[in-house]
Amino acid sequence: MSLPTEKKQEIFATQGFKKSAEDTGSAESQIALFTYRISHLTGHLKAHKHDHGTRQGLLKLVGKRRRLLDYLMRKDINRYRAIIAALGIRK
Repeated sequence: MSLPTEKKQEIFATQGFKKSAEDTGSAESQIALFTYRISHLTGHLKAHKHDHGTRQGLLKLVGKRRRLLDYLMRKDINRYRAIIAALGIRK
């Protein structure tokens, strides 16, 4: 699933974690993007239960997000807590 640039910018802007206008690489921005994609794929898998390729991609995406969250927790616990609260991710 590829997202148009406008949709990515909307995701980054609505979360409020952008550090500058072109910030797409910070951990918070990437976590917000991964969360959007995970929710989209979860909805797809509810309708298509036997789509194992998508399921594998979803699990890889969840792992990437988990590693970014672990990195953020090690580096700055306050930023970690803020992103968890803003996105409603449970740990």
